[in-house]
Amino acid sequence: MKLALQYEMQRPTLDDHLVLQETMEQCILADEVGFDYLWFVEHHFLTGFSASPSPDLIYAALSQRTKRIRLGLGVVILPYHHPNRVAERVAMLDHLSEGRVDFGTGRSAPYELSGMGIDPRDSRDMWEESLTIVPKIWQSDWFSYKGRFWDIPSRQILPKPYQKPHPPIWVAALQPSTYDIAAEKGIGVLAFGSSAPSSLEPYVRAYKEKAAKATPVGAFVNNQWASSTLGICLEDDKEAKELGAQSLKNFFGPDRPYVQGQKDIYAQLLEKWGGVPDHLKQNFSRYVDVGLEEEKATESLDFSGGAAIAHKIWDELDAETLSDRAVVIAGNPDSCIEALKKHEATGIDQMMIMMQTETIPHEKVMESIELFGKYVIPEFNKTEKVTSGP
Repeated sequence: MKLALQYEMQRPTLDDHLVLQETMEQCILADEVGFDYLWFVEHHFLTGFSASPSPDLIYAALSQRTKRIRLGLGVVILPYHHPNRVAERVAMLDHLSEGRVDFGTGRSAPYELSGMGIDPRDSRDMWEESLTIVPKIWQSDWFSYKGRFWDIPSRQILPKPYQKPHPPIWVAALQPSTYDIAAEKGIGVLAFGSSAPSSLEPYVRAYKEKAAKATPVGAFVNNQWASSTLGICLEDDKEAKELGAQSLKNFFGPDRPYVQGQKDIYAQLLEKWGGVPDHLKQNFSRYVDVGLEEEKATESLDFSGGAAIAHKIWDELDAETLSDRAVVIAGNPDSCIEALKKHEATGIDQMMIMMQTETIPHEKVMESIELFGKYVIPEFNKTEKVTSGP
């Protein structure tokens, strides 16, 4: 299993220059200690939450200051950009990095789409049309296209990517329906959000089976699955778990971008995070049908008390529970290894960990990256060597 750092470029105060400096330092160190991937989002208008509107520009700089780590565009919001420009810029970055780019795609959320003058109802069709066009540009000498959203007269669109035939293609996925689309189109899944490994395992298995029969939009099938969550690794196990839980809950707090406007979001998060733990069942049994068995509790939670009760239970999930369930990758190196192996057992190919958040200082992130390099990454490199054969 590959290990990656994921970035929203979060910061507690509006200091764009400082967060950029700290992010660069972290990514350069991640390359040095052996992380396999970086993944940067593309977000707009999310003041105080994300300072990453131009991941390709950040990667242009990092391509000259790193040597081996792969640069994952996580993701290019295809409705925002003309397909010709997407093809050109991704290919140019692929040359600058000497073939280290992964091309993640997505379509964003209504708040950001409307800010760009795009009708959110068109976003899926725009994503799909652009996704069809870009790999064909890369594989063509002269290219032309006439579609619903873009008309391209016959042109040579250069450069072509350094990687032949082109970089691996992925899609951001938060819903099972997107997992199915990814499998059909033969593109990798970037499963953003945080889930207990047991919650995702059946989806991973189904995706792998369906992707084996894919008709790829590109020149080849990329059947990789990358899961994501938040985390931090420190020498002090308790401190790291508390910081990890705080980071996770702040990230998915009320009115934050990934939960805003979603119905019953805290009931959904509880299910993804493994259901009501035993030590909380007694407290909430009069409000919630938690079931007599853990399996029943995680499959169908009946929140008769409403969204407020669901949020209260979510809020009371403790750091130890979240860490033991591997909802966060947090603790000392041994705890992080244990949690990562739970994810690895589901059959995923890569784990993306967001360490840099509003609640975790830069110095702690740097310490965490160092500890991953010293203790955690070697454990998974060893596994990789054993499973991959001679």
